[in-house]
Amino acid sequence: MQPKIRALVFDMDGLLFDSEKVVQKSWYIAGERLGYPNVGDHIYHTLGFNVVRRSRYFRETFGEKFPVETFNQMTREIFYELKETEGVPKKPGVDELLSYAKEEGYLLAVATSSGEAYSRTLLKEGGIWDYFDAAVFGDMVTHAKPDPEIYLKACEKLGVKPSEAAALEDSPNGIRSAYAAGMYPIVIPDLVRPDEEIKSLSTWQCESLFDVISILKEK
Repeated sequence: MQPKIRALVFDMDGLLFDSEKVVQKSWYIAGERLGYPNVGDHIYHTLGFNVVRRSRYFRETFGEKFPVETFNQMTREIFYELKETEGVPKKPGVDELLSYAKEEGYLLAVATSSGEAYSRTLLKEGGIWDYFDAAVFGDMVTHAKPDPEIYLKACEKLGVKPSEAAALEDSPNGIRSAYAAGMYPIVIPDLVRPDEEIKSLSTWQCESLFDVISILKEK
């Protein structure tokens, strides 16, 4: 039987916006300035982490002396500089999928590990904030992805059971989070291709958000 899906819950970075590459570039620049080369390589291990979990990863990887607070502040400043000069484009199919889903009566939410201020700004500047009925940000949860907390809260805010919702994710930790919440995970890869584990946890695998429209039309 095809699952009955009433709601779609979206990750943001790397899923709605092509922002992970900009974040990675800011990590490379900040790391070089602080004497830690190639920090950007580590983004592949931290996708889906909120700032607390990511900071713990840096200390575990580079040692307790790693200047986490300085690095975080510096990368934020560099990110916004890059955003102003180079832009943070939406991923292909964002507007089309959100428009289709809204017209068809799906409930829509964002569940992002990024903080509220940054996320609201990006979503509003991208012209898609008003599509969403609910949002849960990384600074609103105690446990980061792959813990299911953020997706459970998103479903609660929408008033649906996890078994009535699909989660759209690009990262392995996001797919693990959605699966643990009892949702239908849809993987649309960005920086990381899904391995066999992630494929096994995903209800559907897509190459772009346009493919999600095709899935919904078949339901």
